[in-house]
Amino acid sequence: MPRITDNPAESRYEIFTDEGALAGFSTYTRRDDHLVFWTTEISAGFEGHNLGGALVRGALEDIRARGLKVVPRCPYVLEYLERHLEFDGLRA
Repeated sequence: MPRITDNPAESRYEIFTDEGALAGFSTYTRRDDHLVFWTTEISAGFEGHNLGGALVRGALEDIRARGLKVVPRCPYVLEYLERHLEFDGLRA
């Protein structure tokens, strides 16, 4: 199972493979009580394994647990939110 972590020093959520390789990330800017997501990238060689979806889901679950909101400027995060209504209340 991939591991998703928040890396505030780099302003991004990261996804790591079971072997510990960085497979991708989703960048954000923190603004008060919300995060503005800008881009989501999965590295070549890791595409096609639904890691982008796992990354965004993990980030949104963490954001919800922390009581924060999301501004989806990243098209992938926006599309994910539109398809997964369980995160509907997270939009700022």
